[in-house]
Amino acid sequence: MIGNDPLDLDNQIAFVTGGGQGAGRAIALTLAHHNAGGVAVNDYHLERAEAVAEEIRALGVNAVAVQADVGDYDSVSTAFEKAGEVLGAVTLLVNNAGNAGPTTQMRSSPLFWESDPDEWDRYFHTNLSGVMNCCHVAIPSMVEAGRGRIVTMVSDSGRIGEARIAAYAAAKAGAAGFMRSIAKETGRFGITANCISLSTLEPPIPPEQMPAFMASDRTKAQLSRYIIRRFGTPDDVAQMALFLCSDAAAWITGQTYPVNGGYSVAQ
Repeated sequence: MIGNDPLDLDNQIAFVTGGGQGAGRAIALTLAHHNAGGVAVNDYHLERAEAVAEEIRALGVNAVAVQADVGDYDSVSTAFEKAGEVLGAVTLLVNNAGNAGPTTQMRSSPLFWESDPDEWDRYFHTNLSGVMNCCHVAIPSMVEAGRGRIVTMVSDSGRIGEARIAAYAAAKAGAAGFMRSIAKETGRFGITANCISLSTLEPPIPPEQMPAFMASDRTKAQLSRYIIRRFGTPDDVAQMALFLCSDAAAWITGQTYPVNGGYSVAQ
């Protein structure tokens, strides 16, 4: 490269939720590779967060593992307090934690009117309340610093609609709307707030099982709905998150960027 890295993060401190695996892990490592001053790796499962924090420390970048259920405000406050004590004030927040929350698997639901109302909250708990909790705790230090980046993972289900995951779609759509409002409230303080809208990422299955999975009729039918006929990878997500955290995106806020292999265009 000639000259400086346009994606240099200028030694800022990052907090990545759901950072113990998948896209969250890739985001945390990518930020570390581009001169984050430190990375707080959050996960509901502390051992996963610690494993990623150790990978970051091996790169020569400060890191701390912070356990928290992002849908619990007190848990989030404690996690940010620990991150601040070890690393300093957070000015980069990536709201990556999502899906069906920390203790249940994402799965197709019945038709909405046949669903159990008790099931709805697990989607709102992490995907909407979790984003609101983290923003509420993180933004004051960004305002004080006069700079900040907030990046939230949303979903194409919340942009274009998906059958049988209506509650999840509603939570993700709510998070996107919330971020647009946050963008308008925080812009005067040098803070940007944007979303990345995802479709399906590749499943975390053993490599030896992947060829059979990709060759199945179900997978082929699913990928036929994508312009780029593959699932997303953690690195696909991480590169966009890096861009939105960097000064290269300094005049971008209140936006939602699809990272989805053309899924929404192909509908």
